[in-house]
Amino acid sequence: MMEYTRQTTLDEVKDLTVEDLDFLFDEEANSIGMLLAHMASVEKTYQIVTFENRDLTDEEEKALNPALDLGKNAREQIKGNTLEYYKEKLDLVRRETIETFKTLPDEWLFEQAPFWWDRPANNYFKWFHVFEDELSHRGQIRLIKKMIRKQKESMI
Repeated sequence: MMEYTRQTTLDEVKDLTVEDLDFLFDEEANSIGMLLAHMASVEKTYQIVTFENRDLTDEEEKALNPALDLGKNAREQIKGNTLEYYKEKLDLVRRETIETFKTLPDEWLFEQAPFWWDRPANNYFKWFHVFEDELSHRGQIRLIKKMIRKQKESMI
C-alpha cells in the first residue's frame, strides 16, 4: 500500500518544474515542494517513533523542520529545489523504512504504545497514518496543479 501510494504520488509530480514546485496560491499556502518535503519528514518521524520506540529529540525535530510542521518557516526555506532533490529525500527515507520492515516480525505491527492524546495505538495504525498523510497531501498537490494550470492559461 505504501509503495503504491508513493508511486502514484511520484506519477503526479513527474513533470513539474522548480517554478511549479514552488508555486504558492497565497501567502498561507503550501507549495508542492513543501508537501513532498513534509512527506519525507513525516516518514522519518514515524521511523523514530515506531522503530526506536521513542519521541523525537530536539535536534531531530529541528532537522526535520520546517518540513514537518510546514507553515511560514517552510514557505521561506523550502523552495528553489528540483524534483530530483525531493525524490532523493523521499527515496532515502523509504529505503530505510522498507529495509527495517524486512527485519520485523508481523507481530510488531500489533504492538501498542501510547500515541495521540496518550491513547493506545498499534504500529499498523501508525504506519497507516504515514501513507494516509501522503494521500491527503497528494490531493492537495492535484488541486495546486489545477491552480497552476489555470494561472498559466490566464496568461495566454
